[in-house]
Amino acid sequence: MTEIKENNNEVRKSLNFVEQIVVDDLAEGKNGGRIQTRFPPEPNGYLHIGHAKAIALDFGITEQYGGVCNRRFDDTNPQKEDTEYIESIERDIQWMGFKWANVYYASDYFQELWDFAVWLIKQGRAYVDEQSAEVIAQQKGTTTSPGTNSPYRDRPTEENLRLFEYMNSGECQPGTLVLRAKIDMAHPNMLFRDPLIYRVLNIPHVKTGNKWNAYPMYDFTHGQCDFLEGVTHSLCTLEFVEHRPLYDLFVGWMKEWLAAIDPERLVKLGKLEKLEKLDSYQGPRQTEFNKLNLSYTLMSKRNLLALVNEHLVNGWDDPRMPTVCGFRRRGYSPESIIKFINKIGYTTYDALNEIQLLESAVRDDLNGRALRVSAVLDPVKVVLTNYPEDLVEQLTAVNNPECEEDGTHTVEFSRELWIERDDFQAVAEKKFMRLAPGKEVRLKNAYIIKCDEEHPFDTDAEGRITTIYCTYDPESRSGLPGSNRKIKGKTLHWVSCLHAVKAEVRLYDRLWKVENPRDEMAAIREEQQCDAVTAMRQIINPDSLHVISNCYIEPFAATMKPGQYLQFQRIGYFMADLDSTDGHPVFNKTVGLKDTWTKNR
Repeated sequence: MTEIKENNNEVRKSLNFVEQIVVDDLAEGKNGGRIQTRFPPEPNGYLHIGHAKAIALDFGITEQYGGVCNRRFDDTNPQKEDTEYIESIERDIQWMGFKWANVYYASDYFQELWDFAVWLIKQGRAYVDEQSAEVIAQQKGTTTSPGTNSPYRDRPTEENLRLFEYMNSGECQPGTLVLRAKIDMAHPNMLFRDPLIYRVLNIPHVKTGNKWNAYPMYDFTHGQCDFLEGVTHSLCTLEFVEHRPLYDLFVGWMKEWLAAIDPERLVKLGKLEKLEKLDSYQGPRQTEFNKLNLSYTLMSKRNLLALVNEHLVNGWDDPRMPTVCGFRRRGYSPESIIKFINKIGYTTYDALNEIQLLESAVRDDLNGRALRVSAVLDPVKVVLTNYPEDLVEQLTAVNNPECEEDGTHTVEFSRELWIERDDFQAVAEKKFMRLAPGKEVRLKNAYIIKCDEEHPFDTDAEGRITTIYCTYDPESRSGLPGSNRKIKGKTLHWVSCLHAVKAEVRLYDRLWKVENPRDEMAAIREEQQCDAVTAMRQIINPDSLHVISNCYIEPFAATMKPGQYLQFQRIGYFMADLDSTDGHPVFNKTVGLKDTWTKNR
């Protein structure tokens, strides 16, 4: 057993299978006894919690074993990429508590990839095909039947080189020419049937400008970038299992190319530390792990982008979104997300994880870090008839009973208070332990109060209770000898009417009505022959957001900013939203104190 420190300094005493591979490789002295990983997202959207799992592994494993993790952007698809996404990815990684050693882009290697492709053509391992995408797909065959060779497969080398140059000229029309690797059209792995390695886009690149009009395909880029950077462990999700043999083949070819053309090319690139010769680097080892799938959650940047573009949510950082920035805005802590990821672990099979497990991890983590404040979401007034009208007391409230270092703050107490409407019943049920005519309750950090029996409350014209009348016991204030008096009623939270700050509170429910929206959406599309957005609209939860505008919070809570974790006592965990202003505080509910959703369902 090896003890592995998490970000929150708790200790795990077991290795997942990826860690075991790393430990074994280090013990054998592979790649000079070093570990290097990378986190290589495509900058075409915001990161979601599935990416958070990859981040935790890529960065966490190098932190644990003294390695290096680089951040690399797979920017080979310029029509979908944007600097906005690059900046958001950087923020999310930093928020999760990780630091990268270097920043690289796939476009950093466009020249190397082009030179490598030219060498493959000269070696007879690549050729230019001018068939349409539809014809090429038909020639691939099936999993039970071999493919058919392209009529251009044996095109002369010089012609291939000329056409490849033409592909990058800016005059070649997209879709008319592609470069394919010449492997085996009868290979049982369909990916080996002469895969496309370059296509024409004629789109300027954000980093390279107009230098390139032909761009490498992902399978031709990913492994080679890993190799050129000196990655030792390429960690991917399970959909890349079938790609691994092709990954290894291309990496092997690249090593041949470097050995034949320029063995010191890696040293010149400056990506590998202390590399004296090519043979000292075995190359990257690809290992696949399971994705993070959550119930009542739809992931994939394509679907999330559709939600944003169709205004079904309020942007990428909408607190209902499974994006890292959405969770951050909602009030999740990075430590709670990492704790959840470690809890579900890394395996070689996919599973649907209950979102309640994530919420439980968030709840457990915030219990130790959230400041306790008072907020009343559905207010009704309480008047203490025997309390002096002009008296205001300064009471002391503990900020966090789980952390003494968090100190205390002052709360004001006065004759008129707000309490939660459901903390009072005009005719109390048998087991109702809160406020009712003739019943006593304790007010948090304050006094025991008793509701009047003769005139307990007033109502408006519709019969709705507007004011509750009580008396207080002056000897029962918290800290006084009389505070030890036992009563049957519960302890209620409250806010002084005279000092309360009006606030907006946003309560969130599941964004989707079904447990597995991905599969449900696919079934709807197949049955109705409709697009993704039409299917989404049928299963999205219309009640996923409930805004309450008539809430009251204590003044201390009104000073809180986004990023500060709060517990509204007896209600749940909350965080100030980015929409807050000095005169209009807004709070998002992060998660309740208990899992009531499962019970209600």
